[in-house]
Amino acid sequence: MHSGSDRLSTWRPTLVVGGAPTKPGLSGSDSDRASRTDIMHASRPSSVHSPLVDFALNGLRRCWMPELGRWSHIYHLDGRSQPNQSVPPSDVFYTLNVLLGLSRLKQMPDDIDAPGIFRRNVSHLMRLPVPTYAYGMALWTAAELKLDIPADVAAHLETLLSDRRNWLGFRAQDLGMLLSGIVAQAKAGDDRWLRYADTLFAFLVEKYHARSGLFFDAASGLRRRFASFASQTYLTLACYQYGEFAGHPRAIDMAVECTRKLIGLQGPQGEWPWFFDAKQGRVLDFYEVYSVHQYGMAPAFLEHAVRHDVRGARDALIKGFNWVLGDNQLRKPTVIPGLQLSIRSHIRKGEADTRQRRMLRAIRNTYWPHPAVLIDPGDVGLRLECRSYELGWILWSFGRCSDLPQLTHHPIFAGAGSGG
Repeated sequence: MHSGSDRLSTWRPTLVVGGAPTKPGLSGSDSDRASRTDIMHASRPSSVHSPLVDFALNGLRRCWMPELGRWSHIYHLDGRSQPNQSVPPSDVFYTLNVLLGLSRLKQMPDDIDAPGIFRRNVSHLMRLPVPTYAYGMALWTAAELKLDIPADVAAHLETLLSDRRNWLGFRAQDLGMLLSGIVAQAKAGDDRWLRYADTLFAFLVEKYHARSGLFFDAASGLRRRFASFASQTYLTLACYQYGEFAGHPRAIDMAVECTRKLIGLQGPQGEWPWFFDAKQGRVLDFYEVYSVHQYGMAPAFLEHAVRHDVRGARDALIKGFNWVLGDNQLRKPTVIPGLQLSIRSHIRKGEADTRQRRMLRAIRNTYWPHPAVLIDPGDVGLRLECRSYELGWILWSFGRCSDLPQLTHHPIFAGAGSGG
C-alpha cells in the first residue's frame, strides 16, 4: 500500500481531438482549476511498468478532462471530433475507480496529484445523484491511498449504515463495494467502520447467497434473481477480502463456490457471460460480452482464487484475457494499440440502444429448457466506446502482476509507452 504523498504519474492533461492528443485551451478559473490537477505529462511512462500497464496509463491520458479535473464517462471510438463525454455522477465514480487502480502500481509514476484528484472528486459525492456503491468506492480508494474521508461523506455513510432498513435497497454492487471499502479501511488502520463488517456479511449470506453458488442481485423483488456478471464480481471479491481479513472460512467458501460456478459457466472462447439466473445457477444471456470483465474484473477475483488453489482459476483468467487479444467470435482484438484504449463490448447487432429486448430474452430464457449459447458471429457487433474505469481495473488487476508475462508483455501492447 502506498501513502497519500506518493505521486502517481508522468503525464500532463490532454484532450483528444480527432484521435490525436492536444492541449485544450483554458482561461480564467478553468485554467486555475486545471492547474491544481495538472497530472499528465506526455513523456513515456516509467519502464518499471509492464507494457500492459503502460497501455492503460496512456489510454487514461486520452480520457482525462482537465477542465473538470476527472476522467470521462465515455471516450467514443466512432471518429467524432470531441470523443470525451462527461456524465458527472459517472465521471466522479470512474475517477475514484481509476485512482484505486493507480494505487496498486508497483512504483507510482511521478507527478499525479492523487490526493488532490481524490479530494476534488469525493467532494462531489454529496452534490451529485451518485449510486450507493460510489461511497463504497470512496472508502476503498481512500484506504489504498491513505487519505481521509471528508466529514460530510463520513456522516452520510454513518447514516446509511446505522439504519438496517437502508440495507434492503442495496443492489449487489452497493453491498459488495461497501464491504470491500470497510475491509480496506480497517486494513489501513481506520477501524471505525469495522463494526458494520460482520453484520453486513451476515446480511449478504441471508439475502444474496443463492443455493446455486451464485449471488442474487438484490435482497428482494422481481429483479433479484436476474444477476449480472458485475453482481458476481463485486460480492465474490468482497467475500474474499472480508474472509481473508477476518479469518472467516464461510466467506472464503462462498467466494470459492461462486468462482467455481463462474468458471464452469465461462464461454468456449473465454467469454464471461453477462446475465445469469442466480436461483438456477445458469446463464440467461452471454451478451453483452464486456472487455473489462475479461481483462480487469474477472482477474480481480481470480487473483484471490489462485491464492486459494481454486482449480482452473489461472487457466480461466488467461483464457478470458486472450478473448480481448483476438481469441473471440470476431477473431479481432478488442484492444486498440494506436489509441491505447479498448472496445467496450461485443453486442447483439441492433441492441446497442435498448435494454428491453435483452430483458425480455432473459425472462423467456428463465423458463426455456435449453442453455444459453453464443449467437452466429455475423450477428455480433461492437460497442464503439471505452470507459475510463475499465482501464482502472487493468491497473488494479495487473499493476503488481509479475507471473503472467504472456499477458502483461504481449506484443500487442508493445510501444504503448510512446504516449500515443
